[in-house]
Amino acid sequence: IAADEGVMPQTREHLHICTLLGIRKGLVALTKIDMVDEDWLSLVMDDVNEYLGETFLADAPIVPVSAVTGAGLTDLVTALDVLASEVGEKKDHGVFRLPVDRVFTMKGFGTVVTGTLVSGSIGVGDDVEILPFRLKAKIRSIQVHNQTVDTAEAGQRTAINLQGVEKAAVERGEVMARPGTVEPSRRLDVAMDYLASNGKALKNRSLVRFHVGTKESIGRIILLDREGARPGERFYGQIIFEEQTVVMTGDHFVVRSYSPITTIGGGVILDTLPRKHKRMQASVSEECHLLEEGTEEERVAVITERSGYEGITLNRLVMRTGLAESRLRKIVEAMLSVRKAILLDSETLQIVAATAYAALQEQALQEVRVYHEKNPLREGMQKEELRMTIGDFINAKLFNKALKDLEKQDKMALERETVRLPGHRVHLQGELEAMKEKILTLYLQAGLSPPTVKEIYEQFPDRSKQVDSVRAILLRETILVKINEDLLYHRAILDKLQEDYRSLLVREGKATPVTFKELTSLTRKFIIPLMEYFDQIKMTVRSGDHRILREKR
Repeated sequence: IAADEGVMPQTREHLHICTLLGIRKGLVALTKIDMVDEDWLSLVMDDVNEYLGETFLADAPIVPVSAVTGAGLTDLVTALDVLASEVGEKKDHGVFRLPVDRVFTMKGFGTVVTGTLVSGSIGVGDDVEILPFRLKAKIRSIQVHNQTVDTAEAGQRTAINLQGVEKAAVERGEVMARPGTVEPSRRLDVAMDYLASNGKALKNRSLVRFHVGTKESIGRIILLDREGARPGERFYGQIIFEEQTVVMTGDHFVVRSYSPITTIGGGVILDTLPRKHKRMQASVSEECHLLEEGTEEERVAVITERSGYEGITLNRLVMRTGLAESRLRKIVEAMLSVRKAILLDSETLQIVAATAYAALQEQALQEVRVYHEKNPLREGMQKEELRMTIGDFINAKLFNKALKDLEKQDKMALERETVRLPGHRVHLQGELEAMKEKILTLYLQAGLSPPTVKEIYEQFPDRSKQVDSVRAILLRETILVKINEDLLYHRAILDKLQEDYRSLLVREGKATPVTFKELTSLTRKFIIPLMEYFDQIKMTVRSGDHRILREKR
C-alpha cells in the first residue's frame, strides 16, 4: 500500500484475490514513506488497520518502507523471514504440475519454459506432456533461481529446458505434467464465494473469466442450488468452458466478470470431471457438500459413485480428489474389504462403486425382462446385445462379472452367449401351437425329402415372421435339425437315417454317394449335404472318394 495514497480500489481487489486463493498469512508493506510526513503516515496506518480489521491480515505486521531512502527495508526482510518460518508445509498430492508463465528460446539450448512448480517434483531426463494439447517432450535441464539442479520440487520457481518441442507450440497458461496423470476438462464442479462488494446478484449462466494457475478461460457458470447468487453468498456451481482447462481438485480459482473486467468471486474446485447436473437437485448439493466438507473417505466414495459403470482408476482418483496416491490406496483397500467397491483391475486399482454395480445388475435384469416381454418366442437375449443396450462403454470384465454373480444368485441363466431369466420358457399357444404342429407334420410326412423354407412359407401366407419364430424354437429344441440354410430334417427322420447309415458302414466297411443313394433313394441334392453333415457330427470321416465309420459302437 502506497503511503501517499492509502487503501485504493486495486488494494481491495488484490486482498479479495488473496482471500479467494486461500492465503491465510501475510504482512503489509507501506511504501513511499519518503513522500509523506509523520502525521500523514500515522493517519494512513490507522486507516489500513481499520480496513484490515475483518480480514486474514487483521493482526499482520505493517512495515513502513522507502525504496528511495532504504528506510525500513531491513525490517521488511526480517518480517518476511519470520513470516516464512511460521508457514506450515502445504499438503502435496505428488502429481507434478507446472503452469507455464513464459516461453522463450536460448541459443544452444532450445525451448525453455518457466513457471512455479505447484505440486509434485520433476527431474532431468523425465518425460512430460504439455496440456491440454498433449505435446510430448523430454526434460534436458532444470534451473531453480538461476542454479542448475537435477530435480525441482513443489513451490520452487523453475526454468525447464525442453527437448522435442518448438517454442511456437507452447503458450502461457498451458500446464506441464507427467504423461497420463492429468486429464483436461471442459466442466468443473466448484464451491464459489460471490464477493459482498458486488453491486448486483449473479445470474445463472453468466459468462465469466475463470483464472487458475497462469490461465484465463472463458466459461459459463451454472448455479446448482439457487436461481441467483446475492452478494456475499457462497454457492455450488458448475462452470462450462469454451476450451479445455487443466486443473485438479482442491485448486483455488478467481472469477472476474466478462465485461467490465473486475473480480467478482472465486473458490475451490470440487470435481474436475463431473457429468452435467440437473439444477436444484438436493442429491447434487449433498454430493458437493461432501466433496467440500466431508472426510477423505466420503469424498472418495462420492467420486467413485459419480464414475458410474465406467469405474475409476487410482490415477483418476488422485486428480478428482486431490489426495495423495499412498493415502488413496489405503482408502480403496478399506472400501474393497467392506464391499463398498468392486475391483476391476488390480494393476491400475480400477474400482466401481458397489451401488453402481448393483444398479448395473438391476438394469441387466430389467433389460432381459423387457426383452422376454417383446420376444416371447425367443429363448433368450444375446449377451453382446444386452451389453450394447445398457451401454457399449461398459467394461466387458465388469459386465461379465455382473452376469456371473446374478447367475450365482439364481437371478439369471447363462447359456453360452445367451442370457435369460431362470423362469422364462417358450410356450406356444393358440395359433402358434397349431402352426408348430402343422410344420412338424409336413417334415415328418416328407421323410428324407423335406420341404424347402420357401415351401413352408407358402403354407402360411403373410405369416413369415411367425414361421421364422416357430422354426427357431424347433431348431433350438433340436426337434428340427439344420443341415444347411434350406435343408432341415425332423429329428426322428434323421435319427432313423443315422442308424441305417451306421449299419451300412458296419456291414460294407465304407460308403460312397452311390451306396448312400441305394440306401435312401435320394438325389445328389440331398445326398452330398447329408454325407457332409454326418462328417461334421464326427460319425464318419472322408477317405479319398468314400466315407468310413469314425468310431464303431
